[in-house]
Amino acid sequence: MLRRGKGIELKSTGEIQAMRAAGLVVARALAAVTAKAQPGVSTGELDAVAEQVIRDAGAVPSFKGYQGFPASICASLNERVVHGIPSRHEVLAEGDLLSVDCGAILDGWHGDSAVTIGVGPISERDQKLSDATRESMWAGIEQVRAGNRLSDISHAVESSARASAAADGIDYGIIEEYGGHGIGSEMHMAPFLPNLGKPGRGPKLKVGMAIAVEPMLTLGSADTVELDDEWTVVTTDGSRASHWEHTVAITEDGPWVLTQPED
Repeated sequence: MLRRGKGIELKSTGEIQAMRAAGLVVARALAAVTAKAQPGVSTGELDAVAEQVIRDAGAVPSFKGYQGFPASICASLNERVVHGIPSRHEVLAEGDLLSVDCGAILDGWHGDSAVTIGVGPISERDQKLSDATRESMWAGIEQVRAGNRLSDISHAVESSARASAAADGIDYGIIEEYGGHGIGSEMHMAPFLPNLGKPGRGPKLKVGMAIAVEPMLTLGSADTVELDDEWTVVTTDGSRASHWEHTVAITEDGPWVLTQPED
């Protein structure tokens, strides 16, 4: 039965399994969006694809209507970091870098995941940026284990991003204002998970917790600004950004990535 530990929701095995079902819906929606994201396709069309997959599964898009957000996905193109609003008038072009965040509610439980998609051939720097962001997410996921502290995840994300920066010869910006979060019976719950920090700090992680790990990196400054639509967040210097995310549960056997596709 759902309960709370120091403000952080703890789930039973059955409730985690229910979250896995929601996570698989999100995984299928993102797979469909990734396949559709080609030059000439609008971000509004991608939004429709995701919503159809979610509703066909008997689930509800968790983003649509959330605090007034008008769509089922966040579609953040190029210099947009997060919370981009999809539009039928925004058409993808070859070389674009598109981050897509998607959430679904199934039987009262949430799944939340994000991917960065290269539209046609993309530049080597953009590919390295996406790869570095994804690798930092997986480094963080490895620390989503009972007995660790929350900031162990943050430190792993930061360390991976800095290692990639050194290897790639690119000074990646690590976004500080936005990060991961607890998830379960609601989409955004305690704790907030920064994407950088020293290890060994914050609440101790326990079996039954679920956390969305979501690093965001840029090819330049980590400074951001919110546009007048009160949603879209962009880099202040116009540099491109990447965003990857998975919902992860803590089990007796370690991290269970609930939004990972079955294959």
